[in-house]
Amino acid sequence: QVSLEESGGGSVQAGGSLRLSCVVRGYPYNCMAWFRQAPGKEREPVASLTNGGERTFYADSVKGRFTISQDNGDKTLYLQMNDAKPEDTAMYCCAAAPTCKGIAAGRNTSWGQGTQVTVSS
Repeated sequence: QVSLEESGGGSVQAGGSLRLSCVVRGYPYNCMAWFRQAPGKEREPVASLTNGGERTFYADSVKGRFTISQDNGDKTLYLQMNDAKPEDTAMYCCAAAPTCKGIAAGRNTSWGQGTQVTVSS
């Protein structure tokens, strides 16, 4: 069984930066992703990565500002958040699954507990 643990969240002013980390323990699945959920809103995908970084996906709202990466040596997934905006305020969770399509379908997906990010204007 795979376990995930996020860290790095906190409060930052608009325009600032944060780096979120997700430590992966267990089998390293092909698809790794970051999701976020703001109060009163549905959970949404932020970025995903496949094959250790061969392919990446970013939501339109974060393109050019966020960067997803994976360190296979220490089994850690990162989300570098630059030029943070108040709209980025949410609980951020990392996820792992054999395929990204499987995550979307809710199949064979492991989730972290989440780390809160608050961006003030």
